[in-house]
Amino acid sequence: MRSDQATPVKLSDYRVPDHVVTQVHLDVVLHPTATRIRATSEVAPHRQGRAGAPLVFDGDGLMLASIAIDGVALATDAYAATPDRLTIHQPPRGPFRLTVETVIDPQANTQLMGLYRSSGTWCTQCEAEGFRRITYFPDRPDVLAVYTTRIEAEKKAAPVLLGNGNLVEAGDLPDGRHYAVWHDPHPKPSYLFALVGGDLAVVTDSFTTRSGREVALGIYVEHGKEDRCAYAMDALKRSMRWDEEAFGCEYDLDVFNIVAVSDFNMGAMENKGLNIFNDKYVLALPDTATDQDYAAIEAIIAHEYFHNWTGNRITCRDWFQLCLKEGLTVFRDQEFSSDMRSRAVKRIADVRLLKSHQFAEDAGPLAHPVRPEIYHEINNFYTATVYEKGAEVIRALKVLIGETAFRAGMDLYLARHDGDAATVEDFIACFAEAGGRDLSQFFLWYRQSGTPEVSVATRHDAVAGTFTVTLSQRHRPTPGQTDKQPMVIPLAFGLVGEDGRDRPLLDEDGRQVAAVITLDEPQKTVTFSGHPTRPVLSINRGFSAPVALKTDLTAADLAFLAGHDGDAYNRWQAIQSLATEHLVGASRGNTRPGGADAIAAALAHVIDGAAADPAFAAQALTLPSEADIAREMGAEVDPAAVFAARKTLKLHLSASLGDRLAALRERFATPGPYSPDAASAGRRALVNVALDLWAASGDDARLAVVEARFAGADNMTDRFAALAVLAQHPGARREAALAAFRERYRTDALILDKWLALQAAIPEDGTLARVEALLADPAFAMGNPNRLRALVGGFATGNATQFNRPDGAGYAFLARVVTDTDPRNPQVAARLLQAFRSWRALEGGRRSLARAALERVAGVAGLSPDVRDIVDRMLSEPGK
Repeated sequence: MRSDQATPVKLSDYRVPDHVVTQVHLDVVLHPTATRIRATSEVAPHRQGRAGAPLVFDGDGLMLASIAIDGVALATDAYAATPDRLTIHQPPRGPFRLTVETVIDPQANTQLMGLYRSSGTWCTQCEAEGFRRITYFPDRPDVLAVYTTRIEAEKKAAPVLLGNGNLVEAGDLPDGRHYAVWHDPHPKPSYLFALVGGDLAVVTDSFTTRSGREVALGIYVEHGKEDRCAYAMDALKRSMRWDEEAFGCEYDLDVFNIVAVSDFNMGAMENKGLNIFNDKYVLALPDTATDQDYAAIEAIIAHEYFHNWTGNRITCRDWFQLCLKEGLTVFRDQEFSSDMRSRAVKRIADVRLLKSHQFAEDAGPLAHPVRPEIYHEINNFYTATVYEKGAEVIRALKVLIGETAFRAGMDLYLARHDGDAATVEDFIACFAEAGGRDLSQFFLWYRQSGTPEVSVATRHDAVAGTFTVTLSQRHRPTPGQTDKQPMVIPLAFGLVGEDGRDRPLLDEDGRQVAAVITLDEPQKTVTFSGHPTRPVLSINRGFSAPVALKTDLTAADLAFLAGHDGDAYNRWQAIQSLATEHLVGASRGNTRPGGADAIAAALAHVIDGAAADPAFAAQALTLPSEADIAREMGAEVDPAAVFAARKTLKLHLSASLGDRLAALRERFATPGPYSPDAASAGRRALVNVALDLWAASGDDARLAVVEARFAGADNMTDRFAALAVLAQHPGARREAALAAFRERYRTDALILDKWLALQAAIPEDGTLARVEALLADPAFAMGNPNRLRALVGGFATGNATQFNRPDGAGYAFLARVVTDTDPRNPQVAARLLQAFRSWRALEGGRRSLARAALERVAGVAGLSPDVRDIVDRMLSEPGK
């Protein structure tokens, strides 16, 4: 456990390693508490490194057992070994073979980084810097080597032995032991190393690539859970085919294996040929997984598979380039899901996630560029900015240069940098070349933090028949960045006439222009001709750029766009804008007369047209969240007032739309057996959103209908949706339903995570006491990241009123859990602490209490670098 403040790492300090490793032979003898690793590396001086430099390998809590060069043991004065570093003072000037032996304790590895043991299974997690917890090594992404791994274990304890690449040898050994040798022919960085040993069941299948090669597929899970793997396997095969068709990327090994484990800090990991998954993103049956779970499994299976090219075949030169693999691969998995499901609905869902997580990150003390220039702890930069905003920047690039040039740029990138450890500059250069344009200003998206604010003003001249649009961009100061330059912001748009159709886009000379305005200066004015009557501007269609938009659209304009805009995303956004404006005003005690009725009218229009796309209607009927409202308020946020405003609007809609909502439930009930397909999921989503609005009144007869739906549901989606509605209404019905759910799924930890999170999110004064009691429930385990995220994370990020209690008890609770968790699992502790990211936007009383809780965390001696980094940035003065 490191207890010192990590030394800052700067992009500007990058230099090539002094030595490279070209081949690695690992001999791993698995043991619960004394696993022995012998690593033999082919080492050579880097041609651009420092001549005669000492050889320095990274470590983390290691104990050196032996060391030799070219088979000769080193004298003790020839090297220095500490738990965190191995230095050979005068290594050979030419290529040599280094053999290092270490012994580690997987059972005691509660950090779940490196090699650890989870529920009897040996497992690795090496991204970002976990390999150094296994053996001494230059643990950095730009050292690429070919790995051969021999794994040995007691056969009874670990009949399954898996590694990267292809299986080349296996056999039995004396004394009930056995071994397997895996070889990965593709050079890779150490963070992509993987190993699994355990008693696991396997579900197998195969895939034939476009060139006719047969790939063996395997999903390894706990015994008895084989029947939950079918959807994940189907998603994998669809991902492999889609990547061939959409990006020309064919799989390159003989096998592709997935292992699902229950103790995992992340969602999944893309290790070459051996993906390791949090089991919640693999296992699904209609009675155990919701439609959202199925969609997440599909997306994450695809994401990790797509890394085979964008992350593995082409990796990052250094961790500052993390967005190069993560942002790009998120973009690719979003495109995949859009093709598998409804493109419009997927776009809305992605923007919801971006605004709720990344916009909040951009607006607080944790703001950082998509490619940061400094970090203290790299684990803390696996953020919404790197992932989600990184994907949005690539989408904006595609809008800017066009689909044809974008595909040409991707083809060039994949061909030119296959086998490289690349940079963002390398990536952007391919698109500049393919599109024949200068993208140096566009690169500011990677350098400048914060969400750009775009203001739009319009003017109609009926006599001249012109419509003028004036756009301006503003960039607020963020930590470390006060003065910013204008960015390139591509805004897709349309001009909607009174008939609801897009009008031709003609400049002042009557020439057709593209449906994208590129704002690349502080202010820009564009005039369109041919408009004797005023059109309504539909701007940033499809959310073409990740900006905060402020327009001069009136409530009547928004209502018109909600019913007529040809862009589905902007139809949804118009409704959201109507509701958000009303809710922000109500939260501040300043409501506009008739505002709630206007929202009800817009939603009535959605209900009446729901048959065209039930999934879209479900999104449109979902009100802005409390986090959405707070974000738009910006400062002096009172979470209790926000909650009250939203609840009041919901009650109004429940009353005014009650009959329509009841009819909607009956009309779109999904007939027949459950299917996770997109159309069926869309109908269920619509019915359940309608049920939630309809029952918001708390009317006893309506809640009885919800109770009956809970008891009679034949799938987890409908059962849990009904339980979620009941959870919002105190009384015997709620407690009985929670108890029944607990009893039904008492042995299924993943489902009980839903039960824990749901109770943590109940917006009532007694919830903190409920959460404290649940810490002692057998369903909860403090050492399991999924349980912590469900209960404690569910409270801190999913319950704005109770986490932000005016007495500060919610803050004190989270601070205590963070400091208790930090010695065991710093990554999880640091991520829980990020629930404070918007504390400066709170009203004064809560702001002071939040600061006090953060200062208590900061005052704890021996904090991990992970938590120290987060708490110090949280408390740093704005602009520093």
